[in-house]
Amino acid sequence: MTSSHALAIAAALFAAVSFAADNIDTRVQRVLDATPLIDGHNDLPWALDHHYGDTARGIDITDLGPATPHPMHTDLDRMRRGGVGAQFWSVFVSNTLAPSEAISHTLEQIDLVRVMTARNADAMEMAYSATDVRRIHADGRIAALLGVEGGHQIGGSLAVLRQFHALGVRYMTLTHARTIDWADSATDDPRHGGLTPFGHEVIREMNRIGMMVDLSHVSPQVMEQALDTTAAPVIFSHSGARGVVDHSRNVPDYILRRLPANGGVVMVVFYPGYVSAAYNEWVAARAAEQARLSSPPFSGLYIGQPERAREALAAWDATHPKPEVTLLDVIAHIEHVRDVAGIDHVGLGSDFDGVGDLPIDLAGVDAYPALLAALMRRGWSDEDVAKLTGENLLRVMEQTRAVASGGRPRQ
Repeated sequence: MTSSHALAIAAALFAAVSFAADNIDTRVQRVLDATPLIDGHNDLPWALDHHYGDTARGIDITDLGPATPHPMHTDLDRMRRGGVGAQFWSVFVSNTLAPSEAISHTLEQIDLVRVMTARNADAMEMAYSATDVRRIHADGRIAALLGVEGGHQIGGSLAVLRQFHALGVRYMTLTHARTIDWADSATDDPRHGGLTPFGHEVIREMNRIGMMVDLSHVSPQVMEQALDTTAAPVIFSHSGARGVVDHSRNVPDYILRRLPANGGVVMVVFYPGYVSAAYNEWVAARAAEQARLSSPPFSGLYIGQPERAREALAAWDATHPKPEVTLLDVIAHIEHVRDVAGIDHVGLGSDFDGVGDLPIDLAGVDAYPALLAALMRRGWSDEDVAKLTGENLLRVMEQTRAVASGGRPRQ
């Protein structure tokens, strides 16, 4: 073969690879143009409140990148670059608060989202239905939706639940990290064997008013009992697959197998501790080492010597590097949910700005196109990617509304 022939072949191969990349990018953009990419869970309101307190309502969210005092995973510039069409903003308050405080702090965060949206009306608009989401997306803006991340935030009152819905809340996570008076958490000791009678009443009332039941954070017993009680599809706003990583925050396969009959959607989370077994084991080992070095008030190798404890932990870190987590780890969960529950039952729920670490190539809201392109390279069709990004959740929203209005339930 002559050198000119070799160069011609190399040029042809390069052109073919370039065309394939261009084709993938074109397909991704076509999906994002036609279907609103909906992230089921973003904690920016909590992060703004945590860092800025009473001044959070005045923060410009156009650019909250590395050059800002408190860098975030989310801002308007990156949402535009990431093709985000709709965002469920999580309004979360600590479950250590008294009921009255939890309610008032939740109202403050709802107000923060509404003010934030109004201040950026050229880019965002509040949405309350699937119809709103599609209209706002078609207008080239981002639909802003609300989700309450914990049943403790209603203070044991169905009236408060109803008022949250009246203010625009369209899902509630039944528990957060702790077991509450009427439902067991996945990450706390169970007290009720799932749901109490009031817990079942909460689900029925959510069905009646048209609020989606979110089963992220709850125990498997609550998942089962909620599926037995609900007349509308459920969601998992930010969870992984337990069949991939055996973490209590993830969804077991036997629950995934129930989703086709229910119509629900698991919105796959990005947090490394839930999507990577190696990362989860590293976190546990580091916590054990930290306790070994200094575990107040009575134990630890360097108890009462914080400087020595910090130095020893730094030495441990140097010899135990944090495992690298990538979007391929997230894809493993997406594809597991698809394979077990079906393509109609998977979505995206990042947990941006609610976690400390993220996969190296999913470090912010601008990374969605890279994730979708990776799925397409693995053989995903445009139709299936559209279901993942938004169509599945829009269907759940529509069916939830139909159940609330007395329409025909899911088939």
